[in-house]
Amino acid sequence: MSELKTKATGADVNAFINTFADTEQKRADSFALLKLMQEFTGHEPRMWGPSIIGFGVYHYKSERSRQEGDWPLVGFSPRKAAISLYVYTGLPEHEYLLKDLGTFKMGKACIYIKKLSDINPEALKSLMKATIGYLEEKYR
Repeated sequence: MSELKTKATGADVNAFINTFADTEQKRADSFALLKLMQEFTGHEPRMWGPSIIGFGVYHYKSERSRQEGDWPLVGFSPRKAAISLYVYTGLPEHEYLLKDLGTFKMGKACIYIKKLSDINPEALKSLMKATIGYLEEKYR
């Protein structure tokens, strides 16, 4: 079994945002997301690998392979093309939570936004609440 490459690190979150976010808008949005997610989750932000800011942690075991490891409950990354939000389970029963979110694009379970003002912060909190609840229930 291969070892996970993305793990919690001791890197400085604020320094990461200041150097990695490539525009003033993305930097400001990243600090706003940092505050929103920290206040909402009650967890301190931590770097996961070189580019993901995560909040909280759960230990998972894959149902399809022997892979297991730790991963943040929710998180984000101010990537070059867009800010990636890791706040969604991808489950069909949670799709309704996306309808009031605003303007975004989707990966499998990753949400991409151009700027924070494109989305509704209350809808984002609803997504995080459902995701955290699901993960805590499934991976107690």
